This record gives sequence, C-alpha cells and structure tokens, in this order.
Amino acid sequence: MASKSPTSKSLPPAPANARATAVQPNLHQESHETQKYGEIVKLPNGLSEKVCKESVALLNQCLADTITLRDMYKKHHWQVVGPTFNQLHLMYDQHFEAQVLLVDILAERIQLLGGIALAMAADVAESTKIARPPRGREPAAVQIRRLAEAHEMIIIGARDAAKKVDDAGDDGSNDVFVSNVLRTNELQVWFLTEHLVAASPVTA
Repeated sequence: MASKSPTSKSLPPAPANARATAVQPNLHQESHETQKYGEIVKLPNGLSEKVCKESVALLNQCLADTITLRDMYKKHHWQVVGPTFNQLHLMYDQHFEAQVLLVDILAERIQLLGGIALAMAADVAESTKIARPPRGREPAAVQIRRLAEAHEMIIIGARDAAKKVDDAGDDGSNDVFVSNVLRTNELQVWFLTEHLVAASPVTA
C-alpha cells in the first residue's frame, strides 16, 4: 500500500464551503468616483494642468459631436430608401466606421491628458451642438443634408480648437484635430455632397 505524502498529512481539512467561497463573485461592489468629470490628473507629459484642462474641454466637445454624427450615420444606414439605397447604405456604414475610429482617438487623447472622456448617451446628448434628427425616416437627400451640416459644425469646431491647442503648445491635440478630425470629416463631406448635384437621382 502506498504511503501518503508528508504534505497531505500536514494540511488541515478544508471547510465544506471553502471551494464555493473562493470562486463566488462578489457582486456587491460599491465605491465613489475616483475622478470626477472635469478634474485633471497631472501626468508627466510636459504640459501644465491649465493647458490639459483646456485641451480636454475642446476634445470632449468634439467627442460629443463625433459620437452624435457616428450614431446619425447608423440611423440613416438603417433607414435609407430609394434608387440609390445600396450605394448610400454602404457609404453610410463606411463613414460610420471611420467615425468610430475618431471617437476612440479623441477619447484616448482626453484620457492621456489626465481628463475624463464623455461616454454615456445622456451626457453626449447634453453636450453636443448637433441638432437631433427625428426618430422617423426621412428622404435620402434630407439625410445627406443633415449629415453634411453636422460635418461642417465639427470641421469649424476642429479648426478653431486646433488653433487654440497649437497656441498652448499641445502639439498632440493639434495633430488629432488636424490629421484625424479635419481630414476625415472633409473627405466624408465631399463624398456626401456629390450625391446632391443636379444630375443626382437623390432628391427630397
């Protein structure tokens, strides 16, 4: 008969519920906010807290507007009708995906400056400058007009923000506004508005 190992002899018997206790998730986690919205955590990035706070405010405004535009693209992607359905359906989704990338770039820039990025729909709705479209379906031409107006609002805001953060020495945020936000939105507004020329079948 094999003898028991010394280790097994020295261990005390485990309680009957020990295994269940060890793997049971504690679902009653509660705490307070570790950083409130609007507060800046100072990071060693060579920028003053004042500059970071001002840049974060500009980035969050652009983020709120970009999230709104992103969601408007998906709404129109689902609801578009007409002879150019397939073309617009695909283009709206391509533009949506590009706006998804912008949302992540903006949010991560805010966080690495020590700020808090807007995230929830209610907070975005309170902050965005873009008008809310109706819940129902609209003609494709009206969809395009709404999207183009939203793009222009973001473009104007991004140009103004780019100058401000550049003057403050925040080159990283300037690059985000120019290389990412401006170039993406300028390209998309071109693709959109070409559907509204006189020869286009897209009309209200």
